[in-house]
Order: sequence, then C-alpha cells, then structure tokens
Amino acid sequence: MITDPDQELSVFFSSKDLDLRKSKFSRFMDQKVTPDVLCFIADCILNRPDFNTFTTKDIWNSPYFEKNVMAIFGKPSPKNSSASNEYDKFIIQQLRTLNYAGVLDSVKKGQGYTYSIRNFDVLQFISIKERNAYLFLYHYIHKFLSDSGLLNYFETFEDKCKKKAVTNEDYIVLRDRFIQFIRGHTPINQDVEIKRIFPKILNIYACMNGINGSVKGRLSKYEFPWSDLMYNRLNWRDRNKAKGKTRKEAKNNNLTHRYYVEYLINKAKALINKKYSVSEVKDSYSNGPASHVHHIFPVATFPKISEYLENLIKLTPTQHLSKAHPNGNTKLIDRDYQCVCLMAKSKSIEDSLNAGELFYTLPNFIHVINIGLSKSLADSLDFNQIRIEINHYYNGT
Repeated sequence: MITDPDQELSVFFSSKDLDLRKSKFSRFMDQKVTPDVLCFIADCILNRPDFNTFTTKDIWNSPYFEKNVMAIFGKPSPKNSSASNEYDKFIIQQLRTLNYAGVLDSVKKGQGYTYSIRNFDVLQFISIKERNAYLFLYHYIHKFLSDSGLLNYFETFEDKCKKKAVTNEDYIVLRDRFIQFIRGHTPINQDVEIKRIFPKILNIYACMNGINGSVKGRLSKYEFPWSDLMYNRLNWRDRNKAKGKTRKEAKNNNLTHRYYVEYLINKAKALINKKYSVSEVKDSYSNGPASHVHHIFPVATFPKISEYLENLIKLTPTQHLSKAHPNGNTKLIDRDYQCVCLMAKSKSIEDSLNAGELFYTLPNFIHVINIGLSKSLADSLDFNQIRIEINHYYNGT
C-alpha cells in the first residue's frame, strides 16, 4: 500500500491517549514550538553521533547544533553563558512536545530528563521538511483537542470563521475557555503563560483549516498564513529588501537566506546518502560503492526543488561524473541519463512508499517533474502513468 503522510500520522496518533485531564502534563505544547524549530531539533537529534539516549545539553553542545542554529535562527553562540536560558527553552520545549506525542521516550534524571527515540520513522519525517513538521503538529494538536474534550469548541469557532460571522468576542471566549481548561487540569496557574501557549494551538489549527487565527492577542483579520507560524517569519526569508531596511541589514538577510538554502540542500543530501548504500540506477556503471548524491534537475536552474528528496539520487562516482555530467562537467546534464535517473528514482520512491516509509511523497515527486520538465501532471497519477509521461517527454512523442 502506498503511504500517505496524513493516513500514517492518523494511524500513529490513533493509539495515543493525549487527554490532558488524565496526564496533567503542562508541557504538551509551548511558546517556541513552531514547525521550523521542531524540524530543526529533530534534525539535530538524528545528526548526533550517538542518538540512542541524549539530554538537552547533548544537543546544545553538539557541533551540528552550534553551526546551524547561529546561522539559521540568528542566535548567539550556544557557548555564550548569557544565552543559556534562551537555549534551554528553545530545545527542551521541542523535546517535551515530542515526548508527549510519543515520538520520544523520557526518563527523569536529577533536575532534567534523558531522552530516547521511540519512533524513528516519525522523527525522521519531522526532520525532513518544515511542512512535515507542520503536518505532524496539526495531527498532534487535533488529537490532543479531541482526547481532551476541546475539539468541539474549536470546530464551533471554525464554523463561524467559515461563515464570515466570527468576531473578536468569539476569539476571547475560545481563549478564555482554553485558559480555564489548562488551569483546571495542569499545574500552570498563570494566565499570561497560557496566553502564550494558546496561539500555538489555534494558529496551527487555523492555518490547516483556512480560518482566522491569533495575532498579538486578538483575532487575525484574515486567514492565518503559513509563514507566520514560523519562529523565523518573513524577515530574512523574503528575498527582496524590505522597506526601511539598511543595505547592511538586507545583505545580512541575503547571506542568512543563502546559508539556510545550503543547510536544506546538505540535509537532504545527507538523508539520501544514509538511506542508500548502493546506486539507485542499476546499469553497467553501478558496480562499486555509491558515494555521490546527484541533483536530477540542477540547483542553478531549478532552485525551488533543490532540497527535495525526490530530486536527489544516489549514484556511483562513474555514473555521476561520466554519465549524468558528461566529461565531469557539472554544468552540463546528459538528457538521456536524466531520463534514466528519473525512471530509477520513480522506482526508489514507489518501493519506499509501498514499504510504508514516511520518507518520500508522490505529490512531491510529481511536483519535481512538473517543475523540471515544465509539465502540469495531476497529483492523481500513479507511477505507471508518470513513467509513461516521462518517456513521452524524453522521446518527443
């Protein structure tokens, strides 16, 4: 059966009981739990040399975390003692959410916790893309609301939003009901703390359902946008220089953006490199170790799909530098071998999905093809239909 992430996450959470009335666990969600930070911390866990057990400090002190957190999130060095409180929250809030969701296990040791991975596949899924982390958080929040007896209040709010009948008073009623619930079932007794958690719940729910969310303690005027869910919002992710920014600020933003894109590409390559020990293309050049990860559609020409796993393929050095790039010229792409790579990648993705893995998605593969070949294939196509379309394109039929 081909894996659908929504189905797989629904199955994953179906066996979990997230009822806060039973657990009394106050750190099920927190202020710094956002799709981009959750994705990043999951990636940091999986990039530790030994991730069988770990603590907040282990992640904090890892070279991978230090290198990337400063550049991506604009934070001071983790070695800066004055930033200790900030980093403690930044990391531990993600770990406690993953723990309550059943992705991580935890054991209390002294003043802190030691963690271990309970579900590798889901953790890896979260680590791959911010969109994956967002999808995970939505399923998690939906299950939490359902198990805790709160979902009907959010659905009533959603219904009013979709009927364009929602008011700020409706928002306040929902928020205050949430505050009352948290105060009644957890050790948290300060409204101000709960008011920081509430938007993290509502805005994920709102974004997925296309309704109003929470902005600065009030009802948002419009449907809550995906970009505003992020810890790093539109600031440096906007490629263009924003009004009011100095040239130096704009330059720094561009540098950060470039580093972020480089981080995404390197992360994707590392995932493919770990997954396959042999070449994905089975031809006369596939003998020997596969040590190269190749972009089927090159980064320079197709930057929008540069970090897609579905656009990366594991090859031997000979396949990469003799066939994919004629004469080792990485600025050139052999059109016929590009077709071979796409066909082989389709098989890798199909095998992975049929094995129930949360690694690739079929819509992502179709998106890569549509961008790379300037096509408009429907997401409803199956693999045989996709291969026919690929053959038609390269054969000129």
